[in-house]
Amino acid sequence: MSKLDLAVRHGHVATAEGMAYYDIGVRDGRIVALGRDLPAAKVEIDASGRVVTPGGIDSHCHIEQPMPAGVRLADDFDSASLSALCGGTTTLVPFAVQESGIALPETLAEYRRRAESRSRLDVAFHMVLAEPHAHALAHEIPAVIEQGCTSFKVYMTYEGMRLTDRQILEVLAVARREGAMTMVHAENADCIDWLTDQLLAAGRVAPHEHAASRPMLVEREAAFRAMALAELVDVPFLIVHVSSPETVAQIAAARARGLHVHAETCPQYLLLTAADLHGDAHEGAKYVCSPPPRDDRSREGLWAALATGQFDVVSSDHCPFGFADPLGKAAGLGRDFTCIPNGLPGVETRLPLLVSEGVLAGRLSWPQFVALGATQAARLYGLYPRKGSLMVGADADIVVWNPDDERVVSNDGLHHRADYTPYEGMRVRGWPEWVVGRGEVLFAQGRIAAEPGRGRVVPCDRPLPPRPGVAALAGGK
Repeated sequence: MSKLDLAVRHGHVATAEGMAYYDIGVRDGRIVALGRDLPAAKVEIDASGRVVTPGGIDSHCHIEQPMPAGVRLADDFDSASLSALCGGTTTLVPFAVQESGIALPETLAEYRRRAESRSRLDVAFHMVLAEPHAHALAHEIPAVIEQGCTSFKVYMTYEGMRLTDRQILEVLAVARREGAMTMVHAENADCIDWLTDQLLAAGRVAPHEHAASRPMLVEREAAFRAMALAELVDVPFLIVHVSSPETVAQIAAARARGLHVHAETCPQYLLLTAADLHGDAHEGAKYVCSPPPRDDRSREGLWAALATGQFDVVSSDHCPFGFADPLGKAAGLGRDFTCIPNGLPGVETRLPLLVSEGVLAGRLSWPQFVALGATQAARLYGLYPRKGSLMVGADADIVVWNPDDERVVSNDGLHHRADYTPYEGMRVRGWPEWVVGRGEVLFAQGRIAAEPGRGRVVPCDRPLPPRPGVAALAGGK
């Protein structure tokens, strides 16, 4: 074998299937050899005493997304991708959000343009469906699937975004026919609206009342309803950012009935609680997200569910707003909790937190970490085995982790453009030492080498086999 472009040697390699000691050889951006005594390389990485994994895939993040009037996100594709790579992520899968009156192919083209001009990492896209009218269902969804956008998100809450049950059924039916994956934000909008009206009428306006307006049951009910809709259509789907063990129990029951329902959770539900919203008016606003963090029992229940395979993916749901920004979290200060933008920054801390509080705390194994942080997202969204694996032929997206690197999280040390992190002051052990994307060293022992615009937009394959018709209408499965 001729000289390699890059070799990662002497590391303890972790994949979703297990761990072993071997070296990784890279040429032309792809993995070409796994084993011992590989040829010399132009770039040599000594991973002695380190753990080597596939690059992380963050399959739920909001970047350069349009917001309601008077609100803006803190990150664009440059800053979000920089932050992500410093935390061990090499592929981002954000949302291309349909705006009123804009066709889906036009929406996707605009997001691709933004990513290609600014992202330092490879990017794929999910599409958010806001207007699933007849033309979109018949023509626009198939068109963007052919362009490599094969997953779609629908909302059961948020004014201007939420779909009716009938609309969700129609989207699920198209997903079945086209072999696409549907993601569902499951919260009962009418319950939230009613509770919010009651709270505001009683003068309960502080940031922590956000959690009171969205108790566990609004997620539990909506998740149950979403599973019923998917069962009627007989199609797999995924529930995003699950915050409650009660919802996990319902997912387990649906799986026992044969429904293929996938589940995602996020670090904020594993590490934060509703008590964090009870700081003074300024501090509490930092933790406003939907669904909100729950209690300690819920937090531990979610860790147990991760350990027993109830979750497929851990994503960041990175949705960064500046805390002091008048168009960020500060937009709601001095008003009521409904005026505080929902969302937290977390694309950089996602994987280090999962290493520290999951693997090194004894809750997860390294293979479970790889599955939750990379491999299963690649499988669910049509990127596997090119992404999320260390197979010969896969893109050389590789992270070398130093399990002994212990730091106290400080926003000053992070690379997003938000002016705070919800994990400020948390002691975290296990950080990336080297990050490689498509064979290029992007991050090396604290030095950033990736430039804006080096990332590519990666098309996704269909994650599911297309199945014409809806079996339920023909008398069952």
